[in-house]
Amino acid sequence: MKKYLKLITLGMVCAMVTPLSAQITLVKKQKPMARICVVGDKEPEKQAAALLQDFVQRISKAKLPIVDGVSEFRKGDIVVGEPDAKVGEDGFSLTSADNRLYIRTGGDKGSIYGVVNLLEKYLGVSYWAKDAYTLTPMENIELPVLSHQETPAFRFRRTVSYGNEDPIYRMWFRLEEPREMFVGNIWVHTFNRILPSDVYGKEHPEYYSFINGEHRPGHNSQWCLTNPAVFDAAVASLDSIFKAHPDLKMISVSQNDGNDTHCTCPACKAVDEYEGSPSGNLIRFLNKLAERFPDKEFSTLAYQYSMQPPKHTRPHPRVNIMLCDIDCKREVPLTDNESGREFLKALEGWSAISNNIFVWDYGINFDNIVSPFPNFHILQKNIQLFKKNHVTMHYSQVNGIRGGDFTEMRAYIIGKLIWDPDLDVDSLMHTFMNGYYGAAAPYLCQYHKIMQGALLASGQPLWIYDSPNSHKKGMLNKHLMKVYDELFDKAEQAVVADSVLLDRVRLSRLSLQYAQLEIARTEADSDKQKSSELLALFEERTKEMGVKSLNERNNTPKEYCELYRKRFLPQNNKSKALGAKVEWLQEPNLQYRLMANQALTDGLYGGTTYVESWVGWKGCDAEFILDLGEEKEFTRIETDFLHQLGAWVLLPKSVTYSVSSDKENFVLFGDTFNFSEDKDAQVKFVIGQTEVSTPVKARYIKVLVKTLGLCPSWHYGVGNPAWFFMDEVAVY
Repeated sequence: MKKYLKLITLGMVCAMVTPLSAQITLVKKQKPMARICVVGDKEPEKQAAALLQDFVQRISKAKLPIVDGVSEFRKGDIVVGEPDAKVGEDGFSLTSADNRLYIRTGGDKGSIYGVVNLLEKYLGVSYWAKDAYTLTPMENIELPVLSHQETPAFRFRRTVSYGNEDPIYRMWFRLEEPREMFVGNIWVHTFNRILPSDVYGKEHPEYYSFINGEHRPGHNSQWCLTNPAVFDAAVASLDSIFKAHPDLKMISVSQNDGNDTHCTCPACKAVDEYEGSPSGNLIRFLNKLAERFPDKEFSTLAYQYSMQPPKHTRPHPRVNIMLCDIDCKREVPLTDNESGREFLKALEGWSAISNNIFVWDYGINFDNIVSPFPNFHILQKNIQLFKKNHVTMHYSQVNGIRGGDFTEMRAYIIGKLIWDPDLDVDSLMHTFMNGYYGAAAPYLCQYHKIMQGALLASGQPLWIYDSPNSHKKGMLNKHLMKVYDELFDKAEQAVVADSVLLDRVRLSRLSLQYAQLEIARTEADSDKQKSSELLALFEERTKEMGVKSLNERNNTPKEYCELYRKRFLPQNNKSKALGAKVEWLQEPNLQYRLMANQALTDGLYGGTTYVESWVGWKGCDAEFILDLGEEKEFTRIETDFLHQLGAWVLLPKSVTYSVSSDKENFVLFGDTFNFSEDKDAQVKFVIGQTEVSTPVKARYIKVLVKTLGLCPSWHYGVGNPAWFFMDEVAVY
């Protein structure tokens, strides 16, 4: 893969600009003048020494020697790894003394982060994204007298970025991986990993949630937490896990993914009612585990149904609360909209009873990761809010794929803020823009400011299952889209002579191009030739730049482009049901009724997000009659359905078509179409089609869709009503 490395070439300069009295000379005329002395034999100190040696050599071509086990230090030595009790875990201090520099650690990776600070603040190295950094070549390197220390705001810090594939990037942004803290990498949605339903479900269905009249074992079912046998089985499993991983102390014992799947047996329900939240059962269970294993720390989720804290039970100090704000909107800080205030109530409630809180924050559009998501203005306020409320661990799930909306800048800013929430965000953004995009930066800064203002002015929410089409009358209206295009044109022109910078600008433009394609497919009068040309460019650029997926379910750009041509660009054979009127016998869910009369026969097909173009039914059948306006002859009827497991959108059982000329006497049209069960997580569009060999003439078509009913045992929504969505009935 092409590495995006770009050096600031200012010629070979003699020295850095430093105070008048330099304390240590590291390099003189490209010759090493100092040693890197490693104290102790821990891996972080070795990594810190290697990182410092590596970048000093990149800057000056001089390779500083690394020495271990030194009993006496020389003048000019850099001493890495001595402990510093004044800084916290992962903290560090840089101290000049006796003509030496001491990089001391508060524990864990403090030495590494001390080296990063030295390189960034005193040696002029900036790291932007995966394999992308800038530095100033120098013949001489001198350090001033230093006295500096830092301790991170959070003891665990993680973002999602493709930059994490680069080990230097992870060190530079001081990020940690779950496997470094959690036993066996068991850190979220772990019930089924600890007590697999495939092993225990058949013999012990009573271990699992009582939902809609029965205990329902499944990969995403929860535990019956008041059942003593469940506790005993969990203890036995955990004991085995701990013995297999003696080096780590923390593990997650947390609900499986899925909402409203907690146990409602009489005993569990009584606790929930007393505690005012299903979290009461969880915390009682986790407290017992903490007492049973006095040298371990247990993490559990406060997520969806368990988000609010219990009224009476307090978490044990060694019970870590992983609080998730998944249902919150993102156009304003969490303090400023209704969904955020509900989360804030939970955050303040937990912080009143615990000092051991882990916040899982979301800065992502799961359904359309390659789509504009202007949330930069809320990042700092939210992170400061978490810190204020006793949060000690923080994970920001951002749109970290290559090709996502300004992925590199979002990860850069969040990485800086979760170390120090009080940094100046505007300064961070401008620093990144100038360093990563060069001369294109002013135009891209303007792009962000205009879109941010348009979002706030529109009043349209921004959320994690968003669609560009939700914003086509707001921040993505046609007038603004023209302005955005012009700014990107200027940005590209500003760096046209630099292939690395030009590629970065074009990579960041993909989100705007994706939005243009998505909006065009929903407008009957859109320029199909222009869309076809843009689609070809999008396909070419995503392939060239290694963009692998467009949403959480890993649908690829290639698949998207193939489907776009098939579903949204003009076809020779038009449906005879275009504009047909709909008479409901079994209506869709209330929120879809306004659009439903047009959406099924307007000739426009929905995309991967169920919030636009699709009409949904939850846990019940759909039945309606199409009026074609007059008798027409046809041989095929088909209906388009959405398969999106992550949103509890499953395929129905079947679809049956009947036809009539008088709307009183209906006869079956062909055979009932039965859908196959599909456990694939990818988003799909599935046609329920029936065809006859001899043409039929009719005016009315009755469509009956039989629901799956309840989500099956393998699904997130086990035991709860399943959704199905359709968007077009076509007749040929």
